Amino acid sequence: MNDLAKYAVDRAVKAGASYADCRIARRRRQSVHVKNGVVDALESSDELAAGIRVIANGAWGFAATADLGRQSIERAAELAVRIAKASASVPGENPVALEPRSPVRDSWESQFQVNPFDVPLEDKITLLLDADRILRQHKEIGLAIGNLAFFDEEKDFASSEGDEIHQRKIESGGLISATAVDGARTQERSYPSSLDGFHAAGGWEVVEGMNLTDGAQAIGPQAVALLSAPPCPHERLPIIIDSSQMALQIHESCGHPTELDRVFGTEASYAGTSFLTPDKLGFLRYGSSLVNITADATIPGALGTFGYDDEGVPAQRTFLVKEGIFCGYLSSRETAPRVGLSSSGTMRADGANRLPLIRMTNINLEPGDWDLDEMIKDTRRGLFLQTTKSWSIDDLRLNFQFATEIAWEIKDGSLGGIIRDATYQGITPEFWGSANAIGNQDSWRMWGVTNCGKGEPVQSMHVGHGVSPTRFGGVRVGVLEK
Repeated sequence: MNDLAKYAVDRAVKAGASYADCRIARRRRQSVHVKNGVVDALESSDELAAGIRVIANGAWGFAATADLGRQSIERAAELAVRIAKASASVPGENPVALEPRSPVRDSWESQFQVNPFDVPLEDKITLLLDADRILRQHKEIGLAIGNLAFFDEEKDFASSEGDEIHQRKIESGGLISATAVDGARTQERSYPSSLDGFHAAGGWEVVEGMNLTDGAQAIGPQAVALLSAPPCPHERLPIIIDSSQMALQIHESCGHPTELDRVFGTEASYAGTSFLTPDKLGFLRYGSSLVNITADATIPGALGTFGYDDEGVPAQRTFLVKEGIFCGYLSSRETAPRVGLSSSGTMRADGANRLPLIRMTNINLEPGDWDLDEMIKDTRRGLFLQTTKSWSIDDLRLNFQFATEIAWEIKDGSLGGIIRDATYQGITPEFWGSANAIGNQDSWRMWGVTNCGKGEPVQSMHVGHGVSPTRFGGVRVGVLEK
């Protein structure tokens, strides 16, 4: 496949490209879904395609093909050049310029113990049905679901600058969820997390480590208890956010606004633009001095980890916020020089038939020095919130409101009763400025997100977030004011 990628690059250069790269990607997916004691869906797919990206006359062009015959590859390369030349005829655009770098010839693979595609389908179904059976022991549970998903991507990258890169990554994960029903009221609990659940770069051992049957024993009774729990109060309180919800918090209010294409307005789909304009770089107080946020594509086992991005830039660790000060962006070879930086290696595409975009890698809140139990003991009155339920944030990534599946009252340094329908809201710099305690390395956990949407047509990217439980002071909770 690498020879074919180099052939595509050669054809594009001969057709008039000043720069060309080609990605050939093989992607395999499998998912298993159960609902209320029966197999609800089994899905499997295999894809193989080539994407060719070029610069000609100072403009981008792109074409892709699922036919990997040499004639088809040549036609796609020539089409990409024609598109670039047509784009260059549009007045007012500055010629594309890429940050110089040295070519790479390398290979990289994620680590796994047991290939999940070798595990019998019956074993996957049995695991989910066992958890489902535990959830439905409670008569109030009207809906029990379980999902497992597996992903295997192998790709070759070549460029006119001399790159030859081979990469492969295997991912595994899933979740279970229970919905309790009592008249008109419903309450849901998910494990290990909501949305798509917990995912990591690894094999079947990731699923075994999730302990789904143990999780079912915990969340079933919680879903039932939420039906009669008191609602979230409407006031300002200290809140401690568990790491599963912190993953979404950092995703929405830190990851998306640091994407440099959003800052320049060349991308606005699904998450809007950004309030982090270049004049704020190095000056804006983004959070308290405890807040250190990194983009780190080198962490083993994380969804946002890789060897090289889809421009051939090596994976790296960079600070986005250091001791509370905004100091970095997620960037590309084209955008980074515009703000005096080097590419942070974050250009990735959802398959060979899509253009690479600036995407999150592993956006992490670096651990602090607080033990979670000590954090709770140090809180006279507040709420402990866990597991995403819903979220909303404006197009500049400033004003937000999140809801969690469950919360606990904190009273005199101890966890009290369960609270239902918990919500909190804030303005990004003010909210992060109120961070006054961050969990230590023992409570730091890497969460995977498989549905980060961006671009048109939409691209769903797999990203990671390493976070600890964190306490924020004086946060408005509850939807309505008294």
